[in-house]
Amino acid sequence: MKLGKKPARPGAFRLRLRDYLVTLPTPPAEFGHDGLVATDWGMLGNDRVGDCVLAGGAHETMLWTAEGGAPASFNDAGVLADYSAITGYNPADPSTDQGTDMQQAAAYRRATGLIDAAGNRHKVAAYLAITAGDLNEHLVAAYVFGAVGVGITFPDSAMAQFNAGQPWDVVAGSTIEGGHYVPLVASRGGLLQFVTWGKLQAATPAFFQANNDESVVYLSEETLANGVDLEGFNLDQLRADLAALAPAA
Repeated sequence: MKLGKKPARPGAFRLRLRDYLVTLPTPPAEFGHDGLVATDWGMLGNDRVGDCVLAGGAHETMLWTAEGGAPASFNDAGVLADYSAITGYNPADPSTDQGTDMQQAAAYRRATGLIDAAGNRHKVAAYLAITAGDLNEHLVAAYVFGAVGVGITFPDSAMAQFNAGQPWDVVAGSTIEGGHYVPLVASRGGLLQFVTWGKLQAATPAFFQANNDESVVYLSEETLANGVDLEGFNLDQLRADLAALAPAA
């Protein structure tokens, strides 16, 4: 299994979710539509290449399109092609496998979109930063928008827990091995539910708060284009702010 999120860059994301929340909806204790996706979400290259930010983006898109009734599928070739386009990764040169900056990946998803197995591009209309370590803001975002892209610093104990089928939890004295990107898709049984390395992975709130260094929530093209009413969210102000920014900002 590979990591591949580059270190967080404070201020890299210009728009923040909290600036558009008029009211904070209260998510139920348990929520999530992850059951709409097959048990095997697919490795999408992340077992051998540090493309977790792009694999995670594909997993998010799988969930959104499944919710809409027309699920998209992704394969290794397409995800790795997007990884190469963003980072310059060359499969013939392992030294180019250097991971992905989350803001650069988000800008690519807005300007170009991720390619699915059928050759279709899936764009996001906007992306907003979420306050790192703020559990409530993350739960609200995951409940309202279906998924949140969560960046974490990854301790060696988490790999051992993943391999043992255990929830991620804080282990004193663990060594950070690098950065990882995991979509938050549900909350269940007091645990957060992430997608990584082809399957669901539970984590305690304490683990999330100890290791989350940046997060982003995405709005699909369909959400903005169709004027969907998102309760408690100032969509009109977001549209105005997006118009004032560069296309890929």
